[in-house]
Amino acid sequence: MHNRSGKSGKVRLMFQDEAGFGRINKPKYCWCRKGIRPSVPCHHIREYRYAYGAVEPLTGESCFLVMPYCNTVCMNLFLNQLSKQYPDDMILLCCDGAAWHKAGILCVPENIRLFFIPPYTPEMNPIEQIWKELRKRGFRNEVFATLEKVLDRLCVSICALTSNVIRSITARSWILSCFY
Repeated sequence: MHNRSGKSGKVRLMFQDEAGFGRINKPKYCWCRKGIRPSVPCHHIREYRYAYGAVEPLTGESCFLVMPYCNTVCMNLFLNQLSKQYPDDMILLCCDGAAWHKAGILCVPENIRLFFIPPYTPEMNPIEQIWKELRKRGFRNEVFATLEKVLDRLCVSICALTSNVIRSITARSWILSCFY
C-alpha cells in the first residue's frame, strides 16, 4: 500500500480514547481477614490529567500521551504524535465522537483517517479495557499526595503495558475477524 506521501507502509486499525487520572479516588473492594473491616483511604481533591491513547488490537502496538486537558488542542498534539510514531503507515483511527474529535479546528494528519463508533457504546471501543487495567494495576485504593505522584504512577503503569498484554485485552474476535 502507498499512502499519500508515496511511502509504502501498512494499514493499521487503531482504537483511540482519553481517560482522566487524578487525586480523587473511588474506593474499591478489597480482601481482609474475617471480622476485620478494611480501612480504605479516600479524598476528594479534584486535580486531573488525561491519558490519550490509541491501541492496535491485532499487534498490541500503542501510542500514549498524558495531557492537561480533554480538548481539541490536546487532541491535535496527540494525533501529531501518533502520526510521527507511524509515519509510513495509514492509520484508521476509531474514536468515540467526543466534541474535540469532530471540532472544526481539528487537524488530522494525512496518514490518519478518523471514524466513529455510535454514541453511548463504550463497549465497542476496546481501549476502554486498557483504562480499567491501568486503574487496577496502579490506582486501587490509594491516595496520592500530589498530582505529580499521580503522573509518575500513570507513566509507570502505561510503560508496564507490553504489546502482549495490550493484545490480550483488546483483541476481540469481531475485530480480528476483519483481518482473517
